[in-house]
Amino acid sequence: MTWTGGRYGDRATCVLAPNPSPMTLDGTNTWVLREPGGRRSIVVDPGPLDEAHLEAVAAAAGPVGVVLLTHGHADHSEAARAFAGRAGCGVRALDPHFLYGDEGLRDGDVVALDGLELNVVATPGHTSDSLSFVLPAEHAVLTGDTILGRGTTVVAHPDGDLAAYLGSLQRLRDLAAARQVDAILPGHGPVLDEALPVIEHYLRHRAERLEQVREAVAAGAVEVADVVRTVYADVDVRLWPAAELSVRAQLDYLSRDQP
Repeated sequence: MTWTGGRYGDRATCVLAPNPSPMTLDGTNTWVLREPGGRRSIVVDPGPLDEAHLEAVAAAAGPVGVVLLTHGHADHSEAARAFAGRAGCGVRALDPHFLYGDEGLRDGDVVALDGLELNVVATPGHTSDSLSFVLPAEHAVLTGDTILGRGTTVVAHPDGDLAAYLGSLQRLRDLAAARQVDAILPGHGPVLDEALPVIEHYLRHRAERLEQVREAVAAGAVEVADVVRTVYADVDVRLWPAAELSVRAQLDYLSRDQP
């Protein structure tokens, strides 16, 4: 299924960045959020420094009150400072390196703008600075790269951590089970309208991969590349460098005698 972005609900619009690849799927999703009748927008993950993309985001957003980052990977954050400078607003993120202005983000924060509210949920694992943003009025959550619209994400070792990632998935699962979140607005790929089964699939997938890594090591796989060839034989070889990061994260997890 090809994803081209567009409107979701009454408050969210995805402007798709022109950076498709095996890692970014159709491209990076830049989310523009605005309360109906509100004057200003929140822009989440302005994406790459591409002039045509930034013009499209600006056209969709109108006046912008703040830019938020789900995490610092360049395909999400590269244009943040330049876009915010043009819009006359700040950039808020967990990692202080990406701030434009003096206000960061942390777990439990509420970002409020012209009647729109976002709840900040720390979801480390893909990276140490990964955040998700719950949009209560739409029963939706913006997940960045923690959950994708297609496939599964990489745990980007050494900054990424599998134990933290599993904890983040459990936290999102709890929100979905409580019906606080029904839909996932990911950083790449299409909107997912049924959050709970997607998150449960992610948890099962991680458990299965971890068991496969255990078995590969027990069978004599010594090098990370050997584990990748064994465990990720069904995955496009262009994704094997990313799979290597996840394998390193899995081996680190197993070395800590996790259950």
